[in-house]
Amino acid sequence: MPDWFSILPPFLAIALAVWKREVISALLTGIWVSEVLIVADGANLTLPSVAAEQPLLIFPLYLLELAGLGFVETFNRIVAVFGGQGNTRVLVFGLLVGALLELMRVSGGVSALVKKLSGAGLTKSKRQVGVLASLIGVIIFMETSLSVLSAGVVSQKLFDRFKMSRARLAYIVDSTCAPISVLFLFVNAWGPYVEGLIGGYDLKPTQTILQSVVFNFYALITVLIVWYTAVSTKVYGPMRKSEEEGRSVVTETESETPTRARYMLLPLLTLIFGMIFFMFYTGGWVFREGSGSTSILLATAVATLVAIALLAVDRVFSLPRMTEVSFQGMSRLLPVVTVMLLSFAIGASCRALGTGPFVSGAVGPFLAPVLVAPLLFISAGVIAFTTGTSWGTFAILVPVGIPLGLDLGIPPAFVLSAILGGGVFGDHCSPISDTTIISSLASGCDHLEHVRTQMPYAVVGGIAAIVLYMVVFPFI
Repeated sequence: MPDWFSILPPFLAIALAVWKREVISALLTGIWVSEVLIVADGANLTLPSVAAEQPLLIFPLYLLELAGLGFVETFNRIVAVFGGQGNTRVLVFGLLVGALLELMRVSGGVSALVKKLSGAGLTKSKRQVGVLASLIGVIIFMETSLSVLSAGVVSQKLFDRFKMSRARLAYIVDSTCAPISVLFLFVNAWGPYVEGLIGGYDLKPTQTILQSVVFNFYALITVLIVWYTAVSTKVYGPMRKSEEEGRSVVTETESETPTRARYMLLPLLTLIFGMIFFMFYTGGWVFREGSGSTSILLATAVATLVAIALLAVDRVFSLPRMTEVSFQGMSRLLPVVTVMLLSFAIGASCRALGTGPFVSGAVGPFLAPVLVAPLLFISAGVIAFTTGTSWGTFAILVPVGIPLGLDLGIPPAFVLSAILGGGVFGDHCSPISDTTIISSLASGCDHLEHVRTQMPYAVVGGIAAIVLYMVVFPFI
């Protein structure tokens, strides 16, 4: 089989994701094509040679058999994901964190915490209100959608009081939550997911992810711009026009009745400190040597038990009701867990096919190493923009970018940061991104107005990140 066939699965996955704007079917198709090629290669046959050697009636049967074997191997590849303990831990974590988040939300703990923050004398001026909206996004960093919803819902009336547009609120919550999530990798779902994607390469996943944080220029710059906007109370471009027009579109949003802040605060603190403890524990008391997937799973399990204990002691819910709420939370995150599963599968399939080495071998001699990170950042941005998902983008680009960086002698953390930052950048610019849509809903802002007013800020951050990747490269 020609070596260039190995780029067909990720290329097809990208094309389908862009065309259909849906990543799960694109990943499934990419896995199937990859497995068909692996089966064909294992039989030492290529389509041109078979076409020449077999009668016309036999050739369609061969293709049908090949397609069938590829179908079987696709599910074998997906099942094989569970053969890796690290992958399985990440998938179980994805379900468990859904249960934890739902328990905290339905109990009224989330609403109570954000109400307590807003009532602590932090809403006396435009500056304080803007900082509060961003601060909530920082504090509730464990899940992006929860962070966006909490910050947006609690801040709507506060922004109205000071005649600040809902577009500004949508920008602040959207451009705080995803960058913070990608910077605080090991205390939310992002870390274990990324660790699973890079776990099959010759590197230390935990150490690589931690080192990537300082190189994630887009996330860092975006957070700085948000804080500048909140503190200075100044806005520019389309945002300024929206501010001058005073647009304020109110949308009904669901919010649980506030009860006690400890229903969220104690499980959240347990998760944070539990994560730190288990990182030391699993690493032989050396934090950087710890297992991120094991630590976040165990910390989430302990935090969930703490949440259940609190609700049981205060007789908020019965045990059957807590079980029901937990499964409701798992169902909310099931699509995300599915993306995780297929991401791990296509990564393994592409490694078996040799996609990464082929790309690095074909492009490496002609591509200046200084351009690798900027091009990966741009590619991730384009894919995330057209598909509306940063996680699906990571699944497609990591199996290509990491081997390319390793073969060219570029630190994996530097390459990884470009992929992660580019995915978040594309998400911020995309009108079909779920986070962008949720930000508009939670802020009571017209969706297209949010996209239009946020994009200039995102583009400025993206350009600055590309420049920094080229400037910093000689010093890494």
